[in-house]
This record gives sequence, structure tokens and C-alpha cells, in this order.
Amino acid sequence: MILIGGDRFIEHQPPAGHPERPARAEVMAAVARRWVEAGGALTPPRAASRGELVRVHRPAYVDRIADTAGRRLRLDPDTYTSDTSYEVALLAAGAVVASVEATLEQGAPAMALVRPPGHHAEADRAMGFCLFNSVAVAAAAARAAGIERVAVIDYDVHHGNGTQWMFYDDPAVLYVSLHQYPFYPGTGAVDDVGRAEGLGRTLNVPLEAGAGDADYDRAMRGLVVPVVTAFAPDLILLSAGFDAHARDPLGGMRVSTGGYDAMTDHVHRLAARCCRGRLAAVTEGGYDLTALEACLDSTLARLSAGPPAPSAVITGDTSRADRVIPAVRQALAPYWPELR
Repeated sequence: MILIGGDRFIEHQPPAGHPERPARAEVMAAVARRWVEAGGALTPPRAASRGELVRVHRPAYVDRIADTAGRRLRLDPDTYTSDTSYEVALLAAGAVVASVEATLEQGAPAMALVRPPGHHAEADRAMGFCLFNSVAVAAAAARAAGIERVAVIDYDVHHGNGTQWMFYDDPAVLYVSLHQYPFYPGTGAVDDVGRAEGLGRTLNVPLEAGAGDADYDRAMRGLVVPVVTAFAPDLILLSAGFDAHARDPLGGMRVSTGGYDAMTDHVHRLAARCCRGRLAAVTEGGYDLTALEACLDSTLARLSAGPPAPSAVITGDTSRADRVIPAVRQALAPYWPELR
């Protein structure tokens, strides 16, 4: 298990009272410190290069974010910069690229503990607390390094609109998202399935508010696992947002820490089965500090323990998953016989 993180992520300072607050970085630092005290290694992040950024972001947009250096600005209704936010966002994107490089080299899972999050950032637009789309930058870096097929699995409570649109017509990148719907940012409907050569390469599982562990487990088993297995990626990236947790103040889902463990186990098994263990995870949302800390500790423990054995189905109410799974199957079946 390779862990990438550092102290500078606290320097991104949105206004007081903002959910994406520096205390999130303090939690990440505490988790990393315990990891090191237990004998693990912590690799410092490095900044993403301009060349890495412009594979997914427009050059003029990269310049616009660079121009925020040393300034406190409001970029959209809920996305801000402070004096060093540009530098910190470069470190966040670079850390995820480094996690990909590490897992490709070592064949072991890697995780980047970073902020600000990234999956809402579009090619030319900051939004949803996000400046650069770190997971998309890393996926594009992997492709540039010769990786033929990349799967991005996103279990943040919010749909990763930026990641979806950046690869919407790309047959080499499969984007999978389980998210609350309808909800911010308004994207991620069942019939968002890709475009042109990318048709079928976007799999959205839009779940009603109130979905819990059993719903997510059912969706993973019935939709995500068969499609990702058939896609046969050479690398899996995990947008690990923990704001579907029942404690989270921004989401409306009822996932427990154990439910997140089960989803992470599904992803870990997929990486072991499909791509020789090459899995890189990056933090996205998660705004209750207690839940964030518990999920991070648990995720590190599970990813460092080796691929888990097949687990029992989580029992409980699956009505929210049951209501959407048939529609997802209908939308994706033309591209994935496994869903027919």
C-alpha cells in the first residue's frame, strides 16, 4: 500500500464556515501520522505539470487558475481560492498522478490524501469546491504512459460531472458513478451513457436520497462489477468521496463506514481480478470530520491487507437500488451484454 500526502493541503483556505474547510486536511494528516507510526511510509506529493493539466483542462483555464495565485477570489457560488490555493491544487493533482505511477510500478494499491477535491472541475470551469480535476488528470496521464484502458469508479454522493464530460466520447476510459439523484450538480442521469465512440463508457447509478449500505451493495454487484469486469481495465482509479455517509451534513444518504468498506472491497477485488492490483484512490468529498476520519482509517486498512475474499450480500432495504437498476440495465444493455 502506497500512501501519498503532506501538510500543505491545509493551506487552501475557503471562507470561514465553508464545508470544504482546512480541518479536513487536519484529519487527513492525523490519519497519515497514524499510518507512519504503525510502520507505513508516506510519500510527499509533487506538483502536476502544465502538460499534465492541459490533457484534460483547456490551456486558457489553467492560466486563469494560475492567475489566482496570491489572491482570494470567488470562482463560482461555492468555489473559492486563497493565497496558495493554486499551488495546493497543483499538489493535489500531482499527488494523484504520483499514485498512478506508484501502483503501475509496484502493483499495489495507492491512495492520495488531498484537498481540494476535483471531480466537479470541468475542462474550463471551476465548480463544486474543485479547481483541477485530479482524478481526470491522473487518468489522462495513465493513458499517455501507454495504459490502454482506465476505469474510474466514483462513489462520492455527488455526481462527478467534470470527470464524465472529460471522457464522454473516449472509449478507453470507463466512468462509473454511484450518486444521489436528483442532487447537485444535476448531472448523472441513467441515460448519460457516453457519446460517439464513447457510447456505453459512462455508467451512472442515480440513487434516491436515503439509499443505504444494502442499496449500494446491490448496485455494485448487479451493475458495476459485471461492467467493469467486461471492460477489463488495465488500471482502476477510485474517486473516494465519503459524503454518502449517514453523518455527512451535505448528503442525504445512509451509508455507514462498514458500507463504504464493502464498496471499497468490491473495487479492490476488481483491481485484483482485472488489472493485477493496479488501483489508485483519491479523496473527494466527505464533510463530517468523524465520518471522514473513520472511513479513511478503514480504507487504508483494507487496501493494505490484500484483496479481500468474496463477501456476503448486505441484507436490508434495497428498494432504492431496485427502482433504478432496471432503467440502468435498459440504457446500458446495448453496449454491455452482461446487463441483458
